[in-house]
Amino acid sequence: MTSRLLTIAVLVFLCTCALYAQTGPERPANVPLYRVTVIDRTVTAVDYQYRSGPTRIDFRGTVLMPPAKGEAMVESKAGRVEVDARFNRLAAPTRFGREYLTYVLWAITPEGHAKNLGEVLPGSSDNAHLRVTTDLQAFGLIVTAEPYSAVRQPSDVVVMENEIRPDTIGRREPIQAKYELLPRGHYTYNVPADFAAAEGNGPKLSMDQYQQIVEVYQAQNALQIAQAAGADQYAPDTYRKAADLLAEAQNAQAHKGGMAMVVTIARQAAQTAEDARILAIQRKQQDDLAAVRERAARAEASKAQAEAAALTAQTEAAASRALLEQERAARRQAAAAAASAAPPPPEVIVETRPPSGPDPQHKTELRMRLFGQLNAELPALDTPRGLVVTVPDSVLREAEVGPAAYGKLAGIASIIRSQPDLSVYIEGHGRLSVERADAVRDFLVKHGVPAGAITARGVGDARPIVSNTTASGREQNRRVEIIIAGDSIGQLPHWEKAYNLIPQR
Repeated sequence: MTSRLLTIAVLVFLCTCALYAQTGPERPANVPLYRVTVIDRTVTAVDYQYRSGPTRIDFRGTVLMPPAKGEAMVESKAGRVEVDARFNRLAAPTRFGREYLTYVLWAITPEGHAKNLGEVLPGSSDNAHLRVTTDLQAFGLIVTAEPYSAVRQPSDVVVMENEIRPDTIGRREPIQAKYELLPRGHYTYNVPADFAAAEGNGPKLSMDQYQQIVEVYQAQNALQIAQAAGADQYAPDTYRKAADLLAEAQNAQAHKGGMAMVVTIARQAAQTAEDARILAIQRKQQDDLAAVRERAARAEASKAQAEAAALTAQTEAAASRALLEQERAARRQAAAAAASAAPPPPEVIVETRPPSGPDPQHKTELRMRLFGQLNAELPALDTPRGLVVTVPDSVLREAEVGPAAYGKLAGIASIIRSQPDLSVYIEGHGRLSVERADAVRDFLVKHGVPAGAITARGVGDARPIVSNTTASGREQNRRVEIIIAGDSIGQLPHWEKAYNLIPQR
């Protein structure tokens, strides 16, 4: 029965709270409607009227620290706004994680800009007092747990936020603005074992001793976090200065240099370490951007170089084609003139002589050697027609020889030049068969093969090697064949033998 009554009471309390949240007291007419989104909550920002006198604003604890509360007196004066804030029931910040050593008061504009107003350091009674000024005119106030007081952006551990009072003075002007806080863990690092003193496990200390220890640990936090961000690599001078200041603060603490000296040096160390962390992040981003730009510049230079090489090759090919066309025209004119003025053919006298020249074995060996050399450049076959070298469609570019074939065709030209008595027949197959055959012929002539030893023609689609029904088959059929023949390499493939037919008696 008692349990049921307790459950009913809790439900009634929750319903009452929800109803009050929906229908609570109306906002006074002089309270503005600024809203700044913080995590999943909203903080009301106030546009404090210039020289309208002091006005009061309250603080309430968030779900992370419900008992906390506070109030502030805010007054807009010439060139500044003064905030005199008092806080109560602030528990130790280390309850949110071992990296959190202090609290910081933030002013957040309706546009989402956050400004560090100062450290909120509770005393032995969990109370804190902070009097600060800011150049902002419209802002909301929050309190966050931080690893050190010199941070530039708030963490997501929001423990208190301002609450408008019925008598808060402010100008009406509704503005909606979103503000995204840093993710948890941005300032996290592995805390050393001697951190126990800052968690309250050590002996009882005076307020001065406690503040010295906390400030030194904050500086140590800041230095460790800066190192984790790469400050020792990207901002070494600033990082070393922060490390020297931390060592100086620790030395002053060990030699009882006094609370003012220790806190001053420790805070300077934390601020310098935060500067080093920000510099490291910026310089790392600059290095990454420079690396991306360098890669893009190299790629652009390579592209330009390739385009220039291709343009040069095209120009040379065009010049070679023009020269070869002139040579062809001259040969045709000379042949026509010779045919018109040619004398009657002389009487042919057939004289039988014993065969001369290399023996068949020598021809076969030469044929096999040339076949191996040609096959090392492009696919080759030894056929009764001669040594057939296939120039595939992939190394040709429309009616021209592509750059991928330059080296291979130059090697074939060198092989042909080594045997001056060889004849070369070039056959183009598929689309642009005549133009491609002429292009290969021109290339070989340009690389030293006698023009008179080469004959080029196109056969179109008359001789496919595979079916044309597929794209792959059509690509294989689009080819140029270079047939190399001559008496010096014999008339038979190396794999075929001649047989003497002896009639039986």
